[in-house]
Amino acid sequence: MLRLALVLKRNLPRLAGLAMIPLIRGLFWLARLLGAERASRVGGWVVRTIGPFLPAHRIATANLRAAFPERDEAAIRALAREAWDNLGRTGAEYAHLHTLFDLDPAHLSAGGRITVAGETHFADLRDDGKPGLIFSAHLANWELPAICAAQFGLDATAIFRPPNDAASARLVQEVRRQTMGGLAAAGQGAVFAMQGVVERGGHLGQLIDQHFTRGVVVEFFGKPVLVNPLLGKLARHYECPVHGARVIRRDGTRFHLELTPPLDLPRDAAGAIDVQGAMQAMTRVIEGWIRENPGQWLWMHRRWRPAMLPKPKAQPKPAPVPGPAAPAGAPEDRATVMTGNGPATVS
Repeated sequence: MLRLALVLKRNLPRLAGLAMIPLIRGLFWLARLLGAERASRVGGWVVRTIGPFLPAHRIATANLRAAFPERDEAAIRALAREAWDNLGRTGAEYAHLHTLFDLDPAHLSAGGRITVAGETHFADLRDDGKPGLIFSAHLANWELPAICAAQFGLDATAIFRPPNDAASARLVQEVRRQTMGGLAAAGQGAVFAMQGVVERGGHLGQLIDQHFTRGVVVEFFGKPVLVNPLLGKLARHYECPVHGARVIRRDGTRFHLELTPPLDLPRDAAGAIDVQGAMQAMTRVIEGWIRENPGQWLWMHRRWRPAMLPKPKAQPKPAPVPGPAAPAGAPEDRATVMTGNGPATVS
């Protein structure tokens, strides 16, 4: 019996994940049955209703208060509800990613769900014969930039972090493979694969707005955070352009995508791109995006973790300054010395 209990304990997470697969696929099937607009609306309503009762809601409201100390509690609660709504919509929209992006790059003026600004930058990246880097954030439906890049013929690989839930991760990956270009899972050893993409002249996209324990310190909403330095390191090593890509949810399932011009990144005294400064520049752009549409960001993530910031190095103590030498014949200070019979005071 004890052995059975141990086996169950070790395998319970995997068994629970397997049990979730039919449930997740059932919800996915239902979302497809509802259609993109209705599924998005229902998903937003469900998560907007349930979200405030979840532990992550406390994280969201605490983050919002820290980022917007000038806003009152009613405004904070409203932004949190909007963020839950966006998360629910984005989850439901996974079932429709293959049709949600309905823009034809050859007919940009045609009416549809998607509008794009900065399309000439996509063409520049595609045709310049050089590698390129694209950073983005968890705003609106954050999956759309990778689909947009593929539609514009850009040889791009998206770096992704798989969901913690195995059932969701498997389904999300299936959808991504159908709609996007290359995919690279973040994790041990992934850096070499990403370097290979850039060395071949490809393009790499990464969401950089979440905590990274081994990251560099940058300022975000006036407070220090840790950010993954990968894009800054690649930009320094390969001297390739860095663009930002964002999504704005206009109304329901209508979106506006924007690709920025290449950033003018700070450089060190030797003329090389400064990694920390580059990541700060990218983070500053993302903060501006979030301030424009705060209800469309993923506030449920613990972005600020002061306990995990690197400790400042202790400064070495200055060497004592020797005093002036006593003149010859001057009496010495009284001192206690050890003698064979114990301590004695001498003068």
